[in-house]
Amino acid sequence: MKQAYIDADIKKSATLPTSFYKDPAVFEAAKEAIFAPSWQVACDAKDIAKKGSVYPFEFLSPTLPEPLLFSRDHKGTLNCLSNVCTHRGNILVTEPGQKRVLSCGYHGRCFGLDGKFRSMPEFECVENFPTEKDNLANLSHGKLGPLHFASLAPKHSFDEVFGAMLDRIGWMPLDSLKLFPEHSKDYEVNAHWALYCDNFLEGFHIPYVHPALNEALDFGAYTYELFPFSNLQLGVAKEGEPCFDIPEGSVDYGKRIYAYYFWVFPNLMFNFYPWGLSLNIVRPLSIDKTAIHFRNYRFEDAEFDQTVHNLDNTEMEDEAVVEQVQKGIQSRFYTKGRFSPTMEQGVHHFHQLVNTFLKG
Repeated sequence: MKQAYIDADIKKSATLPTSFYKDPAVFEAAKEAIFAPSWQVACDAKDIAKKGSVYPFEFLSPTLPEPLLFSRDHKGTLNCLSNVCTHRGNILVTEPGQKRVLSCGYHGRCFGLDGKFRSMPEFECVENFPTEKDNLANLSHGKLGPLHFASLAPKHSFDEVFGAMLDRIGWMPLDSLKLFPEHSKDYEVNAHWALYCDNFLEGFHIPYVHPALNEALDFGAYTYELFPFSNLQLGVAKEGEPCFDIPEGSVDYGKRIYAYYFWVFPNLMFNFYPWGLSLNIVRPLSIDKTAIHFRNYRFEDAEFDQTVHNLDNTEMEDEAVVEQVQKGIQSRFYTKGRFSPTMEQGVHHFHQLVNTFLKG
């Protein structure tokens, strides 16, 4: 793909060209340029709550399936480590559980739960051993409510990326959120991952695509706010629809907020409702196929209201239109479009970030 240029002035700018969505080389380049520096959900706090806990996972599998693990050492310190032995590359931990140390089942190399090399059989005569390279790589990590995050090579700290969201909704009882598997689903969409994000990032389509949601929202009061690595769509409820009880200290005090729709670059969608959080994780599978992981978390003592039952219908409506766009961008007669300055600020923001990260 010839490097796209996204003008900072939305009134002058055009979208990413269709080559971004169609070129396999660009899709592969985005894995390292966009996703390796990103922050991704790794596990729930309950998975590593106890001292000695270990939790293996793959980073954004299958897009970038780097083997990692969380460990909580016997002092209570949490570590995010490479799950690959520094001797011959064996996977160290295959199941969550409790460990005193991390011991390789191939040749017996041993590490502390902090990733530091401890011992290795039959290495007494090896010169200049051990070195720092014999320790497990220790990665950056962060926490938001019950969710733990990791990044392979962050360009920006967890606080830089998530700070704007936490500043806005920090008054919510985030630590009380609990996963409800019966209201969590996985979907597969026959479209490029960024088309799914494009669709999420604007409410422009709501009156045309989502009749039930349009009945609940005051579309005239729908607003957008941009931050360095995230943005917010603020959905205001019509009279009689459920809304947040917002405390006086919040900038939103006095507003009838139906939902806070936060997007975090490049692929995380945090939809906060009065009952809790609907988290959407977008995982690229191929250039024209994307997995969407819906994980619903409920605030302690909160009851689900009708909004949770509407989520599946809304998702089906979004998938249908995104798959139509996937077909449309294959046309030889379409290359790029212009932005609505009032309604597509989030998409413009996303395209700027994509352009910047691809340039490195």
